[in-house]
This record gives sequence, structure tokens and C-alpha cells, in this order.
Amino acid sequence: MAAQVRIRPVRREDLDRLEEWRNDPGWSEFDWYGFKPPGELRRRFDQTGLLAEDGGYLLVELADGTVIGDVAWHAVHHGPPPTSRALNIGVTIAPGQRGKGHGTEAQRLLADYLFAVTRVERVEASTDVDNLAEQRALEKAGFTREGVLRRAQFRDGAFHDLVLFSLVRGE
Repeated sequence: MAAQVRIRPVRREDLDRLEEWRNDPGWSEFDWYGFKPPGELRRRFDQTGLLAEDGGYLLVELADGTVIGDVAWHAVHHGPPPTSRALNIGVTIAPGQRGKGHGTEAQRLLADYLFAVTRVERVEASTDVDNLAEQRALEKAGFTREGVLRRAQFRDGAFHDLVLFSLVRGE
């Protein structure tokens, strides 16, 4: 079966769209953390191309090149040695493209990419306890549910519980 989606680096011409998504409270009900400073994403793009080992963005596109979302990652540390670093990932898919398996596939592609280009042993993802669709997507992508992080995320004016999932190298 041919891949439904692929992930690719952000290009300069994609930055307007990415900044628009990041500043749209309706883009994702579980991913709204407030308005971002204008130009912040462009500055990061100029420095790293939004591709750094400790954090970055890739775009999710259909086989015809239509961009339908993004995947991102950032480093988390589970102890002082550098080998205790893991990467936490997330995905946002356009509302009209949800429920088609694109998020599942994009997250699996991102985990494969991160295992290929970094030395991390663990890729993890956390999602709101009420985001059942994302929990199913992570399980379908091969992630294991580990537990609930109580009041771990401040978003939209309140603390929220998160469900933590992981995938380790070789799974």
C-alpha cells in the first residue's frame, strides 16, 4: 500500500502558513498555548531551518503535495546525563483531514526519522486525557501508553492531565 502522507522539511515559502496555524485558536483545540510573537518562527528558521536535534518542525503533506499539517519535537530530560534525553513529539492535522489515519502515519514517520538521525533511545508523546482520537492514533503508530501525568500542562487558562506514550528504539 502506498503511503498516504509524507513528512518534509519546512521551506521559507511555508512560514506564513505555519505562523497562521500557530496563531489560530481554532486550528487545534488541544494545542492552543496563546499567540506567538510575530516573526519568532522566521528567526528560528533562519538559525536552524527548523531542524535541530533538540527540536524542530516538519510538514505533513499528501502524495499530491498538499500540506495538511505539521509534526514537531522537543527534547525532554529524564536525568542529568545526555543519554537520558528523549524527544517528545506532536502532530497537528488540518480539521478537514482528521480521522483518515494521516496523524498516525505522520507520527510513525517522525519517530522513524528521529531514530535514524539522532541517538535517542526513546521518543514520547503526551496528549490531553480528553483527546481520545490522538490516543488511538499513537497506539496505532506503535506507541505504548505509560500513564497519566496529573495537571502537567497549562493550556487555555487551566492545568490539564496528560496521557504519556512512548516508543523505544527497535520497537
